[in-house]
Amino acid sequence: MKRICKFISDYMGVLVLLAAIVALLWPDAFSHVKPTSINPLLGVIMFGMGLTLSWQDFRVVFSRPRDIAIGCATQFTVMPLLAFVLARLFHLDDALTIGVVLVGCCPGGTASNVITYLAKGDLALSVGMTGVSTLLAPVMTPLLVLLLTDKSVDVDVAAMFLSILWVVILPIVAGLVVKRLWPKTTERAIAYLPALSSITIATIVAIIIAASAHRLLSGGLVIVAVVVLHNIGGLTVGYLIGRLLRLDQPKQRALSIEVGMQNSGLASSLATLHFAAYPMATIPGAIFSVWHNISGAIVARLYVRRFANEERIMSNE
Repeated sequence: MKRICKFISDYMGVLVLLAAIVALLWPDAFSHVKPTSINPLLGVIMFGMGLTLSWQDFRVVFSRPRDIAIGCATQFTVMPLLAFVLARLFHLDDALTIGVVLVGCCPGGTASNVITYLAKGDLALSVGMTGVSTLLAPVMTPLLVLLLTDKSVDVDVAAMFLSILWVVILPIVAGLVVKRLWPKTTERAIAYLPALSSITIATIVAIIIAASAHRLLSGGLVIVAVVVLHNIGGLTVGYLIGRLLRLDQPKQRALSIEVGMQNSGLASSLATLHFAAYPMATIPGAIFSVWHNISGAIVARLYVRRFANEERIMSNE
């Protein structure tokens, strides 16, 4: 069973891609699944990650505000500017420009925490950065969208807070409590969590793609290229900033993944709610939802391999 779970987590990118293709070609197969089911699924992922954390992890995060400040500053500068530049370089129309910029101006998503966990990065730091950037989003996201697109967008602060509370904070706290009360059972379950997270992410991607299938098929290859470059640029710049500031390897991985992976589901929701006149504005968020999980899985595997090679070299010395 553990071998099967390891296989699933190792090939998470392939699993997500297959789920996206099936949902794109046969969206009716997912018609009975409502998009509202995404939040409970994200909660399951966050609960599983809570089982892997300890209260000490969060005390460490709050004792190093510099790392969180670096992460959030990078998050809200690199990704918005990359979005703006790419939209100009590829001469995107207003609708697609709004969609790409919305993705860039959103906070980090819970998927980044999962990928950081799989990459053996600093998970507590990643969760802390996601939480802080999400709390800043009600101010930063509308402001940045206004500056970069000359369009206005309102964010429901209360709704966003409740979303963070129910989808991120409470499941993690529940996982921490369960680990504290039943440590031996939790220890046995941890080996299966990466596979569960991978399957859950693939399910979420399928739901998002199925709901936007008709728009995705008419979106064209140009926007796919923009989304791919946006994500890879964020992953790369985040990692380089970590190296430049001489952060340790787990922090570099967390910063890279946290910057490169966005809450693209939120971007699609904002596009639907506030830019109804631009239906294609939802496309970049939907594509990003698929691609960043695929690239994240690949990056996580590369980081783990490098980590294993470094440990092997150090042990030989």
